[in-house]
Amino acid sequence: MNILDFVKKQRKIHGLTQADLAAKAGVGLRFIRELEQGKSTLRIDKVNQVLQLFGKTLGPVDWRPETEDSVKNGEEKE
Repeated sequence: MNILDFVKKQRKIHGLTQADLAAKAGVGLRFIRELEQGKSTLRIDKVNQVLQLFGKTLGPVDWRPETEDSVKNGEEKE
């Protein structure tokens, strides 16, 4: 599940409008709309303000690209 789907789903589960969520998270309504519409560039600090309401945050993760060798060797993606 991507972030926009997660936020939208959690907002609806908690019975919040976009305006309610914006007020509770301390961000603007426009930001919530852009987040739920999948805007490709958003401030991570503001995304985290929203996610923290639902007990989640974004942070750095280790990433390594899937290589042809790892697929041939049957290694799982992390």
